[in-house]
Amino acid sequence: MACSFEDSGVVIYRPRLIPGGAMPDLAAAADDLAACAHSQPARLVLLSSAAALDPSHHNPGFVAETYRPEGTNPIARAWRELEALAAAKLPQAERIVLRPAPVAARENADFISRRLAGASAVVPPGFDPALQFLAPADLDAAVRCAVERGLGRPGLFHVAPRGTVPLRTAMRLAGVRCLPLAWTGAGGENDYLRHNWTVSGAKIERELGFVPKVTSVEAVLAAFGKAGAAGDFEKETDDFGLDLDYIAAYERTLFRFLHDLYWRIEVMGTENLPREGGAVLTGVHRGFMPWDGVMALVAVHRAVGRVPRFLIHPCLIKPPFLANYMTKLGGIVANQENADWVLSRGDLLGMFPEGIHGAFTMYRDAYKLGKFGRDEYVKMALRNRVPLVPFVTVGSAEIYPIWGRLDWKWVKRATEWLFLPVGPNFPFPGLPLPSKWHTRFLEPIPVQEHYGPEAADDPAVVKTLSGEVRARMQAAIDEMLARRKSIFWGTIFDRIETNPGSLDAVRPGSLPRVGR
Repeated sequence: MACSFEDSGVVIYRPRLIPGGAMPDLAAAADDLAACAHSQPARLVLLSSAAALDPSHHNPGFVAETYRPEGTNPIARAWRELEALAAAKLPQAERIVLRPAPVAARENADFISRRLAGASAVVPPGFDPALQFLAPADLDAAVRCAVERGLGRPGLFHVAPRGTVPLRTAMRLAGVRCLPLAWTGAGGENDYLRHNWTVSGAKIERELGFVPKVTSVEAVLAAFGKAGAAGDFEKETDDFGLDLDYIAAYERTLFRFLHDLYWRIEVMGTENLPREGGAVLTGVHRGFMPWDGVMALVAVHRAVGRVPRFLIHPCLIKPPFLANYMTKLGGIVANQENADWVLSRGDLLGMFPEGIHGAFTMYRDAYKLGKFGRDEYVKMALRNRVPLVPFVTVGSAEIYPIWGRLDWKWVKRATEWLFLPVGPNFPFPGLPLPSKWHTRFLEPIPVQEHYGPEAADDPAVVKTLSGEVRARMQAAIDEMLARRKSIFWGTIFDRIETNPGSLDAVRPGSLPRVGR
């Protein structure tokens, strides 16, 4: 439908949706926009949708308008075709394209809100993506900003609410019964219920002054909340899906078993972990599976009560259940913006600078550090003025020692792995071996005390700092290996730290200091 302001020469166009509310009716839109062109409006405000962004495990979340999706979802493609159609039909008009997040409303509900309006809804099992829901009043305010302040500022603007809400939480708040069915196929609407497609509202706030008043949770409650369904919902939701209750439940059960009984992890150096403020925890990833990152999370949480947010490869959130698991543990797709988001909040950022190549290191080279990529971890610390805290683990490489590789193209395509690893537990990589682990957190490198944020753009400084970190980590690994007598038992530390819930004992003494 089109709304015209004759005096100002502005046309606001919101397309009709095809039945189901997933995508615009492009045929009707072509006729509507052609009719608008006859009046030769000076400006056009087009209401598109954030659904124009293909939902994908590669989508890092809260993307800016410069983000270019590469997927082929038919819904996303239809919304992008609408935007191209507007440009073709009204080439002379100054165009402002608004891509709002799903609007929480029962009337004229889109395909996302429609699932919250019924008694039950089918969703893909093993996924719980963070979604954004915009209040109708906030959408109206965004349109008013575009009309009143958009003159001379054409372009694309995302319209996002404050915060997110996980899909299943939104359904609970709306009193909707969740029906996870395995037969829900890929593509179309189901992709939006699997993967990320959240958008950033920074540009429209900066250029047009739009600031939303309502959070996603509040919008869902206002539109769909049912008596007794929401209760006293005071839990603060995380923008990327971190769930502290989920972590606590696993720490009482599976994580406690793995850390204290199965791998019998010894931990040293937790006094080097900051009790407050941001820091970049830089580790070594071995053993193919992401258990070393999870056990590092447990060690940090036990020692200082903080949950580090690990940057992860997108392949870890592609499969069902693993996607839900990694997201609720606080995993975030690795990129610069997400790292800055964590550190700007004063949180701990965990990462493995060797990237996915570290996880796929052959066992013969398991304790030789590889290339640290482009040294992005150093730039993150410099840019955000936080210390670097290296940590190393000896023993994790043995849970799945990689002895060979199978370069099957279909495996690479389906999993995004570098190859199919072959080891003693092949073909059951989900059954790790019970090796004995030893983890050590090294002394922090306070880069913020010696360099300003501009040093992140100095290749010489970055390379020097990365070389120092790498040397400290390799020296610690070599020293720990020299003390290790067995892969499956024994201790290498003179003092084993006791954390809450740990079964380890304490002995006097400590390792000599590694580093400066």
